[in-house]
Amino acid sequence: MTRPEISFEFFPPRDIEATFRLWDTVQVLAPMDPRFVSVTYGAGGTTRDLTRDVVSTLHNHSGLRTAAHLTCVNATREETLGIARDFAAAGVTDIVALRGDPPKGSAGFKAHPDGFANSVELIKALSDTGDFTIRVGAYPDTHPEARDQAADIDWLKRKIDAGASEALTQFFFEADSFFRFRDACVKAGIDAPIVPGILPIENWKGARRFASSCGTHIPAWVDEAFTKAQRDGREDLLATAICTELCSDLIEGGVDKLHFYTLNRPELTRDVCHALGVTPSARLENVA
Repeated sequence: MTRPEISFEFFPPRDIEATFRLWDTVQVLAPMDPRFVSVTYGAGGTTRDLTRDVVSTLHNHSGLRTAAHLTCVNATREETLGIARDFAAAGVTDIVALRGDPPKGSAGFKAHPDGFANSVELIKALSDTGDFTIRVGAYPDTHPEARDQAADIDWLKRKIDAGASEALTQFFFEADSFFRFRDACVKAGIDAPIVPGILPIENWKGARRFASSCGTHIPAWVDEAFTKAQRDGREDLLATAICTELCSDLIEGGVDKLHFYTLNRPELTRDVCHALGVTPSARLENVA
């Protein structure tokens, strides 16, 4: 089996305990020599300052190539581009550009009167600066707000045409979901790399709720397997096996890059990476 290139997503901590957990996560996963790590925004841009601080710290002290998430939510164009300029000045030139989730409790996304109306506008503005490598989101299972998958793919093509160089997908449970999506994207003329997003399942109840909210199809066999595993106290073992098998199927189907949503809990991600032949690099064993 070919050793894949990997990348990891972290989220910014909200308290001291979460801060320690984040840095423990970095210390565990950095030796896997990821091609980059990314740091998220909270819904409604609620962690904007935390994201900036974590990105800056990772960039300056971890030795990892660090990508900052940047969204259109609750900010003017100038404020958003000002954040991007600050990143560029600090040497952070990787951006994951997203429309962003609306604040919790709101009816849906509503653009700031002086802000970017959507992710395509944001990507175009970032691309025009010439300062950034831009990654975007993609959805193997249709986005809840999209009319259908064809509309989703058309929107992805617009994001690539606006200046994005790579797409990172939402998580999914079966490799065929990704392969169908990848083939449809190629047919639509999208030639940028599309990297599968992988979620090692730490907590099935939470993962199931998240999948339902973002339109990810939940196969009946996965639901049944986790229900039994929870009853038997074998949830972590099942999660590792399912995630490893999914990644192996993707690699056998020609995938050479994987992006892991770590949820700042590194153990399952580390175990899956080891099973795939991604082992610590001596160059990075003492990072963080």
